[in-house]
Amino acid sequence: MAGQVPDQFAAAAASAGRLARRTGRPGHDVAVILGSGWARAADALVTAAAPPAGEATAEVPLAELGGFPPPTVPGHVPAVRSAAVGAVRVLVFLGRTHLYEGNPVAAVVHGVRTAAAAGCRVIVLTNAAGGIRAGYQVGQAVLVSDHLNLTGRSPLAGDPPSGRYPSRFTDLTNLYSRRLRALATKADPSLAEGVYAALPGPHYETPAEIRMLRALGADLVGMSTALEAIAAHHLGAEVLAISLVTNLAAGLSAPGLEPRRLDHAEVGAVGRAAAARTGALLAEILPDVLPAGG
Repeated sequence: MAGQVPDQFAAAAASAGRLARRTGRPGHDVAVILGSGWARAADALVTAAAPPAGEATAEVPLAELGGFPPPTVPGHVPAVRSAAVGAVRVLVFLGRTHLYEGNPVAAVVHGVRTAAAAGCRVIVLTNAAGGIRAGYQVGQAVLVSDHLNLTGRSPLAGDPPSGRYPSRFTDLTNLYSRRLRALATKADPSLAEGVYAALPGPHYETPAEIRMLRALGADLVGMSTALEAIAAHHLGAEVLAISLVTNLAAGLSAPGLEPRRLDHAEVGAVGRAAAARTGALLAEILPDVLPAGG
């Protein structure tokens, strides 16, 4: 009987096969997973890319691919878009699946595994995050340099992968690619870097938990990204992660102001407001993200 993890990989391969048929593209190079409120970045990405290369060629409902549960969170669109940015063929997932929606880990990472099965060698993960580090501003984009996985879960738990796949004992030393972070910083020298703490949610953290996370070295906090990054890295993809600071974390405030009540609608609004700027950044760096010789 097939083990748990090989079955998950087989499901991703099947989804990638359906994606190829529905887009008319046998493979893709890069995948972008958009976080809460980021969906408009897909339009900005395509608009910023030089025509006709930036023209979107297909948009496929995730329900047609299999393995993707319907999203229950506002701001996450259940579709994937295929577009060319320069000479790079890009998959843009207009939303993601979360643990807090009651989904298993396999569903949470199904998107990045499908992208890897479709040929993507680079995966860009975006998210909405609470800012912990002093000086972070709402609306600021931050490159993730490392993470604290505090979900208590791993996408590699369970039966070991078959011989076709890498060992589940994956080294995460360079999980967030230094090469890709340098490329992003070259495009936008104002980008900061920070450590992202992933918690299961869906509730926001308490002020005491934020103080704990700061003591642990976290600069950002959110409810996604870490499990997807591990799954993508395990399959050999380079990972770039970008957090958008959509709010200051619980108990924190700008100087002279009282801490604000956290609200998901406001998180989405900040993401939408920053979408065009972020899409333009991605359009600038995506043509150059493939490794030399690739």
